[in-house]
Amino acid sequence: MAIVVGAVGRLGEGETARAFVRGVVDIAGPAFLVTVAWGVSVLMTNTQTIDTVLSALEGPIAGASSVVLVLPTHAVALPLAFLVIRGDRAGDPGVRAAALILTAWSIAGGWPLRLLPTNAILTAGLALARFGFDQYLRFVLMLMAILLAVTLGVLWLGAAL
Repeated sequence: MAIVVGAVGRLGEGETARAFVRGVVDIAGPAFLVTVAWGVSVLMTNTQTIDTVLSALEGPIAGASSVVLVLPTHAVALPLAFLVIRGDRAGDPGVRAAALILTAWSIAGGWPLRLLPTNAILTAGLALARFGFDQYLRFVLMLMAILLAVTLGVLWLGAAL
């Protein structure tokens, strides 16, 4: 593809090669970050570290009503977003309550991925764009706070109804 792009852009042999090398250098750092993040995920899955953490957290919330359970589930899932994306470990409090719990877990698992430097894709994208993480946080922090408040309100309303 680099040869095709060089030919279409009429870069010539030397400039095509230099542009290709610059592209490889630009992508090497983000590719390394993605590889390390994937390795950590595989390690935590294969050593059952994630299962151990979720099992320890299951005991105190087993049998609770969905209204009581949905907000603490979200609060517990936020820091666990470093480790897992979603899960159904809170027993079987009924189809509707289970759906709310899974929704709370999924939202809480996805929300911090827009803010945490442990998200390899976010970090790689910012590195490729040469956009600092601190600049990014200043840009999205208020939006993420509003999103968190709205989702918590909707989850609580869903549990209350």
